[in-house]
Amino acid sequence: MQRPALHRPALSRRHLLAAGAAGLAAPLARGAQRLPNARPAGRFKLDYAPHFGMFRNHAGSDLLDQLRFMHDEGFRSLEDNGMPGKDPKTQEEIGQFLRDHDMRMGVFVAHGDFGSPTFAIPPAEARGRIEADMKRAVEVAKRCGATWCTVVPGSFRKDLEWDYQTANVIDNLRFAAEICEPSGLVMVLEPLNAWRDHPGLFLTKIPQAHMICRAVNSPSCKILNDLYHQQITEGNLIPNLDLGWSETAYIQVGDNPGRREPGTGEINYRNVFRHLHAKGYTGIVGMEHGNSMGGKEGERAVINAYAAADDFEVK
Repeated sequence: MQRPALHRPALSRRHLLAAGAAGLAAPLARGAQRLPNARPAGRFKLDYAPHFGMFRNHAGSDLLDQLRFMHDEGFRSLEDNGMPGKDPKTQEEIGQFLRDHDMRMGVFVAHGDFGSPTFAIPPAEARGRIEADMKRAVEVAKRCGATWCTVVPGSFRKDLEWDYQTANVIDNLRFAAEICEPSGLVMVLEPLNAWRDHPGLFLTKIPQAHMICRAVNSPSCKILNDLYHQQITEGNLIPNLDLGWSETAYIQVGDNPGRREPGTGEINYRNVFRHLHAKGYTGIVGMEHGNSMGGKEGERAVINAYAAADDFEVK
């Protein structure tokens, strides 16, 4: 669908969402302000989401056995960046297990290019790939029951003024949002740090993502705030969470330095989790990190770390 840049009225997006196909819950597309009864019951106050492989020494290599172990340990959500690479039957089996056990599917990566300016280029050059990636994401989300998908909008260009690149990113995200809206799928834009892990990417900061989401003006375009990355890029985590809150739909965590479980670095995650809980956040907190130790001992250390960080006083 083609249209003039930057001038589409927001009302038509709302109509599209309201008339969208069933299968993904539209209330989940409203960012961090989720319904109070959306939080599943478990051992934790917040809804932490491990990923496949995190507990394989306890659960084995079978994905459903890993999910069963997560559930038995009190986790009520799953993240899987690589979900699109799994065959459709496996995606459906994972989705069915999650539904049967009152668990939620967190993010998977719908578009993540770390070497090319895939969104910062003019729409005429970008839209073939964007259309293919986002249509695939909608189908993957239907199979596994996902509401959110991660979008990393590629690298920046060295031969074009920054503001022109930003305008291209906004236009291309509007196009992508049009594909997602009818199903209720929400793209969450992930700013990544340029200082240690991902130099050269276009999107690095929460204020930048906030501005872009406001300009795209779609319930299907929100922010994924990965606090590991933002500790490196910005710091001041709790005030910056508040400033970007209206456009934030998803949280990920990992301690810094090292990108391991809470308690292994400098971030006071007990205070961060207390703050999220006090704000009424009932969305998913993705465990986007590795284990600090190997084997079953390391896996148990991860579970204990989340139990400790989640052990905050509720006011």
